[in-house]
Amino acid sequence: TIKSIFEQSSYEELKEIAVVVQLADFDSAWCEGMVQDISQKFAHHIIAGRLIVIHVSEDYYPVLDGLKRNYNDPKDHVKFRSKQNVDYAFLLNFCANLSDYYVMLEDDVRCSKNFLTAVKKVITSREGSYWVTLEFSKLGYIGKLYHSHDLPRLAHFLLMFYQEMPCDWLLIHFRGLLAQKEVMRFKPSLFQHMGYYSSYKGAENKLKDDDFEEELFDIPDNPPANLHTNMNVFENYEASKAYSSIDEYFWGKAPSTGDFYGIVFEKPIKISKIKVVTGTEDRQNDILHHGALEVGEKIVGSKNGRQCTTYLRLGEFKNGNFEITDVEHKVLFDINCMRILVTKSQKEWLIIRSISVWTSQT
Repeated sequence: TIKSIFEQSSYEELKEIAVVVQLADFDSAWCEGMVQDISQKFAHHIIAGRLIVIHVSEDYYPVLDGLKRNYNDPKDHVKFRSKQNVDYAFLLNFCANLSDYYVMLEDDVRCSKNFLTAVKKVITSREGSYWVTLEFSKLGYIGKLYHSHDLPRLAHFLLMFYQEMPCDWLLIHFRGLLAQKEVMRFKPSLFQHMGYYSSYKGAENKLKDDDFEEELFDIPDNPPANLHTNMNVFENYEASKAYSSIDEYFWGKAPSTGDFYGIVFEKPIKISKIKVVTGTEDRQNDILHHGALEVGEKIVGSKNGRQCTTYLRLGEFKNGNFEITDVEHKVLFDINCMRILVTKSQKEWLIIRSISVWTSQT
């Protein structure tokens, strides 16, 4: 895992990360051997202050024997998962003041190339919106991102309920208690579980994340924007879900000619590429059958009712999708707005699965 983190990061990315490895075994001879091994392999990262190895003495742990068996787990499994909660609490507490953000990884993980840049783009795209946990893998406690200011609270939470349930269940409660109701999971996944053995007694654990991609070439920027539509939104599949990097979508009831989905950027931008995908694998007919994509300038209106007065049509949707490159050479103004326009009424509902915008530097 350590090797993968460093190898998959560029020199520039390495300047922005610190890796903290916790040796959670109580066997001090094993820990010493591991420290030597890590020191030999990654000496220059340790000297650069990028790699820190910590260990907590058994004396500081709460009682781990004779604990409650809430799920009728075997006694030794209750001990294993309870100790793991305390391990994580110590690790979180140590990391609380090291950085702005914290990503939890396990010890048998492979990272995708330039994962830090991908994470930073997602953080930027969520600017101004509230979140507690962003997930970059769908497995266990892998690839979960927190604000570092939440770490002391999370550490307390894991200690308080250490014997109640496994850490990945406690995390869901923590997120919910801090009022983030829905999972915010980014695709493709940036981290993959490698090992075939669980840390618990070497039991087999063949979990694999099928959304993992090792090479992430082209991640959209999706700069901060306000989103609105005059379509009839189904339940809570609101407009913001199509523009998010999270695995969600917008769903509107049968749209009519002239209906639109609008994006008003917080500041004028130059765009290099736009890609819009409608429909999903299980609802392949809920696509935009007849539509166009337009970009606009000259903002009018107040904070919430801002819109553009002039629009330029960049092209039509084909089979529910739209993609265009070299936009900065085709559009001579800085873009304030973007909209998807329904050009012919349809009886099918409309899912806008993803809207991706790549900016070019002004």
